[in-house]
Amino acid sequence: MAKAKNTDKLVVQNAAKTLLANIRFASVDDPIRTITVTSSIPNEGKSTVSINLAQAIATSGKSVLLVEADMRRRSLSDMLGVRSRGGLYAVLSEQISIDQAIVETGQKNFYFLDAEPHIPNPADIIVSHRFSKLVKALSAKFQYVIFDAPPVGTFIDAAEIASLTDGALFVVREDFTKREEALNAIGQLKKSEKVKLIGTVMNYCETETSEYYYSYYTKDGKKVKKGSDDQGASKKGIFTNRANV
Repeated sequence: MAKAKNTDKLVVQNAAKTLLANIRFASVDDPIRTITVTSSIPNEGKSTVSINLAQAIATSGKSVLLVEADMRRRSLSDMLGVRSRGGLYAVLSEQISIDQAIVETGQKNFYFLDAEPHIPNPADIIVSHRFSKLVKALSAKFQYVIFDAPPVGTFIDAAEIASLTDGALFVVREDFTKREEALNAIGQLKKSEKVKLIGTVMNYCETETSEYYYSYYTKDGKKVKKGSDDQGASKKGIFTNRANV
């Protein structure tokens, strides 16, 4: 899903709505509400996917919190254009409350929790009991919580966060990520029995027609055709859902 021109925004929005629908259908009996978004290496567009998915959720009328969980390479605050008085570390160390740290993004139903720069020992923080309690507290406050985690191939953080959430989305950038890198990263996620891999998002892809996203679901949400992995949007910067969903 990455960067797109104004003329492409509608296609991106429909792609995000399709991804959200697939996530919902992935586990009807046990709905997925907390999601970890990661990739194998940096610069695959996972943060853009996280933002667009959050926007799709908010547009659907559900409350969503996007959490900056990439403590070593923060990017969401600048991308969203919002600032907060404190973030994850301040909340976990009880310097401020959750409500004081969470900020509005300017879009109805869409909220953001940042992470401070230069947090010491992010891996130790993520495996702490306090972080686990925070995940539960956030899921109780919002209908959806998205954690934008670091790449799996770089740090263990993503796998640890994913083990605390309902599932993980794995972002792959077309013609950028090496097959071995992607397979190793997925293997790392699957090492934990607690991690549920929801599916893979192909990012920066270019396919044949944008009709797929407009005909996949009718206005009332009914599925009208399956489509195939080779169908999608014609513009670069659009993701497709090629996954177990």
